[in-house]
Amino acid sequence: MSAEFIPFNRPWMTGKELSNIAEAHANMHLAGDGPFTRRCHEWLEQRSGCVKALLTHSCTAALEMAALLLDIQPGDEVILPSWTFVSTANAFVLRGGVPVFVDIREDTLNLDERLIEAAITPKTRVIVPVHYAGVSCDMDAIMEIARRHALKVVEDAAQGVMTDYRGKALGSIGDLGCYSFHETKNLISGEGGALLINDPALVQRAEIIREKGTDRSRFFRGEIDKYTWQDHGSSFLPGELIAAFLLTQLQHAACITESRLACWQYYHQRLQPLEACGLLRRPFVPEDCRHNAHMYPILLNPGADRQTALQVFGSAGIGVVFHYVPLHNSPAGLRYGRATGALPVTCSVAERLIRLPLWIGLTQTQQDRVVEVLYGCLAGGA
Repeated sequence: MSAEFIPFNRPWMTGKELSNIAEAHANMHLAGDGPFTRRCHEWLEQRSGCVKALLTHSCTAALEMAALLLDIQPGDEVILPSWTFVSTANAFVLRGGVPVFVDIREDTLNLDERLIEAAITPKTRVIVPVHYAGVSCDMDAIMEIARRHALKVVEDAAQGVMTDYRGKALGSIGDLGCYSFHETKNLISGEGGALLINDPALVQRAEIIREKGTDRSRFFRGEIDKYTWQDHGSSFLPGELIAAFLLTQLQHAACITESRLACWQYYHQRLQPLEACGLLRRPFVPEDCRHNAHMYPILLNPGADRQTALQVFGSAGIGVVFHYVPLHNSPAGLRYGRATGALPVTCSVAERLIRLPLWIGLTQTQQDRVVEVLYGCLAGGA
C-alpha cells in the first residue's frame, strides 16, 4: 500500500468564511470598499500601526500602486534583491524603472544592507527590502541609508503578515509596505493583498490611484459632492466577497501563527542533527526579529545533488519545492535591469534551497516522514 501523499501546501479555513460571504451577499454590496473591506482596513491599521491600509486584489497590485504613488519615471533606479518573486521588480519596470539587483546575506537570505550604498547612483529613487520567509531585513540600517541619500523605502512584506522587527510590524517601517493574502500565504483570501501607507502625505493620492484615478473614496465619505478624474490610476481594489473571506482569517491570525510556529519548531528540532554534522543549514532568525513560520527552507551543502533529492521526495509522495530562479539571470532581468556584480550568494542559494511542507494540520507523524526521507537523501539513511 502506497504511503499517503503529503502536499507542500494546504490552504486552511477558519470555518466562518462562507457565512461571511453569505452576509456580504445579504448586504447586497459585492463591489469593493464595503463594510467587510473597512473592517479589514481597521484590523490591518491596528495590528501594524500604519497610517492607512488599503486592500488590493494582490500584493502585485500593492507594489504597482507603490510605483505609481512614488512617481517612478523611465530611467529611475530601484535597488532590490534578485532573490525575490518577479512582481517585486516588475511593478517598477512597468513604470520604466530600472531594477538594480544586489546580493543577499548568507544568514537570513535577505537584501545585504552592507552592499546597498555601493549600488546607489544619482538615478536611484527607491530601496525595496524583501522580507524573505517573514524574517525581517535589517531595517534600521536600510532606513538610515535611505535617509542619508533621500531615498524612499517600499517594504515587500508579501510573506510578512504577523511579523515584527524590534517591535515594529513589517510593512509599517518604510514609506510603504505591501502584503499578500494569496492562498500560499499564512492568512489567505485566495488572491489578495494590501498596501500599507506610513507617510500621511501619501494617503489621499493612494486612495485616488486605487480608485481609477478618481476621488471616489472622498465622495463616499461625504467629503465632496461629486467625484471626478484627478490623477492616473487603475482598479486596484478587491471585491467585497474577497474581503469577507479575508476578515475571518485576520480575526484568527494569532492562532494561525501559533499553529504554524509549532510546526516550524518541530522541523527545527528534528533537523538539528543534520545541521550539526554539516549536511544542511536550517533557517536563521535574528534575535530582534519575530517571524511567522511562513515557510521552512533548508539549504543543502554546495556539493549535494538537489535534483536527486527532489526526485526522491517526489517518489516518496512528498511535495517539496524550490525557488527562486534569480531575477538578474532571467531574460527580463537581463533586458530591463542590471546586477551589481556576480551576486554569488544569490546564485548559490538558488541551487541549494528546498522548502519543506508546512501547513496547519500537518501532523508530527507526517513531519517525521518528511525528515526521514531527507535523512535518507543526505545521510544515507543515518
